[in-house]
Amino acid sequence: MENLTAPVTEVIYPSLSERFQSTLIDTCFIVFLMFMAANLLDQYNNVPDWIRMILFFAIWGLYEPLSTSLGCTVGNFVKDIRVRRISDNSRRINLLQAYIRYILKFSLGWISFLTINGNTERRAIHDFAAASVMIKKRDIV
Repeated sequence: MENLTAPVTEVIYPSLSERFQSTLIDTCFIVFLMFMAANLLDQYNNVPDWIRMILFFAIWGLYEPLSTSLGCTVGNFVKDIRVRRISDNSRRINLLQAYIRYILKFSLGWISFLTINGNTERRAIHDFAAASVMIKKRDIV
């Protein structure tokens, strides 16, 4: 028999401000990673420019999708928000969804956030495309 007296937890969605702060933290973290990589490469003589370029693109291209699909980015961790599947907000998105979300988010920039205040789940355009939603961490089972 189902327990009808059990509390029902309402999902809380982060505000545009919280999402912006998370993105700003992630951008600062990526810049920090780039400085660390540059300092590491400076320890070696005559590192070819193509290695620096690959490292630059790898940091930008791997950080957010991998972090999102494996758990959360540093910004998400600090702001206690997570990216989850719209169909089941207790499950993380997969790597393909994370890349779809990231490419659109990166390509559209702030335009992608125009839909946040127009829907109850506060989903951005990139969330609609990737079938994802951002939720507050305390609501994750």
